Amino acid sequence: MRFFAQAFGFFNWVGISHFINLLFISLLMRSGLEILSAHPRLYWNDGCDAGSEWLKFTRKVMPTDRLWTAADEQEPFSSWLALPGHMNLGMGRHWHFFSIIFWILNGVIYVFLLFAIGGWRRLIPTSLSIFPAAIHTVWIYAHLHLPPPGHPYNPVQQLAYAGIVFVIAPLMIATGAAMSPAIAARFPRYVRMLGGRQSARSIHFLGLVAICLFTIVHVTLVVIEDFPANMSYIIHGRHALEGLSVAIGIGGLVVVAILHVWATQVSIRDPRWVQRTLGIAIEPVRRSLLHRLRSRQAYPRSAISAYFIINGRPPESAEYQRMTQTNFENWRLEVGGLVENPLRLSLGELRAMRSCSQITLHHCIQGWSGVAQWTGVAVTDILARSRPLANARYLVFRSWQEAEPAVTYYEVIDLALASHAQTILAYEMNGAPLQVAHGAPCRLRVETQLGFKMVKWVRSIELVEDYRQLGAGQGGYREDVQFYGPEAGI
Repeated sequence: MRFFAQAFGFFNWVGISHFINLLFISLLMRSGLEILSAHPRLYWNDGCDAGSEWLKFTRKVMPTDRLWTAADEQEPFSSWLALPGHMNLGMGRHWHFFSIIFWILNGVIYVFLLFAIGGWRRLIPTSLSIFPAAIHTVWIYAHLHLPPPGHPYNPVQQLAYAGIVFVIAPLMIATGAAMSPAIAARFPRYVRMLGGRQSARSIHFLGLVAICLFTIVHVTLVVIEDFPANMSYIIHGRHALEGLSVAIGIGGLVVVAILHVWATQVSIRDPRWVQRTLGIAIEPVRRSLLHRLRSRQAYPRSAISAYFIINGRPPESAEYQRMTQTNFENWRLEVGGLVENPLRLSLGELRAMRSCSQITLHHCIQGWSGVAQWTGVAVTDILARSRPLANARYLVFRSWQEAEPAVTYYEVIDLALASHAQTILAYEMNGAPLQVAHGAPCRLRVETQLGFKMVKWVRSIELVEDYRQLGAGQGGYREDVQFYGPEAGI
C-alpha cells in the first residue's frame, strides 16, 4: 500500500506542469513555424520595405516584369517541422491559438503554486553573487566537466530557469499580443513601445529560438548529469522511485510524440473537423478579449509606408475590365438584403457623402504589415441610408474578384464591427484614387481585423440574419476554403 502511495507521487505539480508545458510549447513551436512560412521574412520596420528584412527563409526575389503578391512569398515548410506543414496557414493558426490558451493557463497555475508554497526561492536569485558564480560554472561546462550540484540548481541553471519563466515567457505573450490588429488598433502606443508590429514579430521569433536552445540544453543536461535522479525529481518531486520515474518520463515523451503525429495527420486529412473542434475553445476567448475593441489609430503622415504590399489578384471579368476603362463611371454599389431602403450608389455618390480619412496600420494574416492613409465613407453612413431591419445582424461584402471560377470572394462582419468609426469603404489611398491593385474602386477597411476580412474590389453589401447559409457557412471565403477563423482580431 505504501508503494502505491509513493508511486502516485508522480502527480507532483511540477511534474504535471512539465509535461503539459512540453506538449503545448512544442505545438506552439511547430504551428508558429507554419505561420512564419506564410511570409518567411522578418523586419524591424512596419512597412516591410523590400530588401529591408534582417532574416529570411526563402530565396524568392520579387520580379519586376509581372504582378507579385504576398501569396507568392509563401514557402512550404515540411510537416516534419511545421504543423501541419505545406502552407496550411488556417490549420497552423488554429493549433497556435488553441495551444496558447492552455500554455498560458498552465503557466499561471505554475507561477501561482510557485509562490504559494515558496518554490520561487529555487528560481529567483536573491544575491548578485550568482552572476560571477554563473560565469565560473559556464567555464566549467566549457571544459566539458560537470559543476558541483546546486541546491537544487547550480547558478547557470537557476538563471536560465528564472529567465525562461519570468522573462522569455512573458515577453512571448506580450509580443504575441502586439501582433493582434485589435490590440494594436486600440492601444497603438503599446505596439510602439515594442518598436512596432514587425519588431514584435521579430522579438517573438527570437523568443522561439531562445526557448528551443533552452530546451535542447536543458534536456541534454538532464540526461548527462544523472538521468534517473533528475527524472525522479521532475516526475516524483523528490529523489525516489528512479525506475518508475524514468518509465513515466519516457512514456510521457512517447505520448507527446504520438499527439504530434495525430495532430499533423488529422489537420491534413480533416481540416474542417479541426477548424470546428478547436474553434470551440478558441473563438469564445478571441471574441471576448478582442471583438469589443475599437480602433484609436492616428499615425502621422511620416509613418506611411513607401511601398504597400499587394495581396490578391485583380478581377479578370470582362465587366470589371470595362469599368476600369471608364474610371468606374458605370460601377454601382448595391446595398440590399434586410434593409428598408435598398441602395444603388455610384462612385460619385459615395464621394459626395461625408468623407472620413485615417492613417492606420494594416495587418495581413500572412504576417506582413504596412501603414497607409485611407479616405472614404463610414459604413455607418451607408447603413443609415439603407436602414437595416431589426433582424439584420451581419453584413456580407462581395467582391468583383472570383476567388476561383464561378465563386465570388466574400467576407462577413457583424453590425458591431460595422459600427466602428474607422470601419469605412475607402476610395482613396494616400491621397490618390484607389488603384486597381489595391482594390479599386473601393475596398473595406475594418482596422481591428486582419486584412483578409477587408474585401477589395467591392461589388455589393447584403445584410443578413445568419451567414451560415452562405458558402460553407464559416463566415467568408477564406474561412470556407482555407479554414481561417471567423474572428480575425488576431
